[in-house]
Amino acid sequence: MNEIKLTGGARIGMANASFPFATLKVSKGRLELDASIIGSLVFQPQDIISVETYSQIPIIGQGIKINHRVPNYKQKVIFWTFKNPKEVLNQIKETGFLNNINSEISTTDRQIIGKQKQGGFPIKKSVAIGAIVVWNLLFLTDFIPFFLGEKEGIPIGNGILTAVGLLFLTALLSLISTDFRRLILKEGRELNDIKKFAIFVMIISGFMLLNLGILGNIFNN
Repeated sequence: MNEIKLTGGARIGMANASFPFATLKVSKGRLELDASIIGSLVFQPQDIISVETYSQIPIIGQGIKINHRVPNYKQKVIFWTFKNPKEVLNQIKETGFLNNINSEISTTDRQIIGKQKQGGFPIKKSVAIGAIVVWNLLFLTDFIPFFLGEKEGIPIGNGILTAVGLLFLTALLSLISTDFRRLILKEGRELNDIKKFAIFVMIISGFMLLNLGILGNIFNN
């Protein structure tokens, strides 16, 4: 077996991504856990201390735990799977990844090391902070007048609708625009690092936008 690719969930530090927002890919020289927005981690064999089965709740809370020595990554790294964790562990062993610990550093290894130094979060920190600030400010433009008694009905207005609309637009542009991805993603990160999460956000924000607009018209007119 040269390579395996499994779909499941993941936990990186305190952040959790449920099924099917994580992908585990393992080959002889590389183990990659892509959990979209909560992190995309890449390991060389020499980065791994051990890989072990892990269980919190049978079937829905089971998987494998990756114990590693990469300082820029969160220490708790778990891949959730509906498959038997022992079977997943055996598949990883069959790739030869866990035996390939004395290989020389190649060009691919240097690329992996560069990606590790960036940490697991794929979006630029400045972009993430700016988005959170703008999101909260837009919500406050609706909530403050409501709590001050200057606005009746429910606190759904242009601020909240704009915030959700921007979320939808951001997710859409991240899927279709290479230039936009270059603007928001860390160097070396690609569409696949955020694709599943962007699609999920676009669906949820589109649904929210539709329903918030309907509620706003009903209660504020």
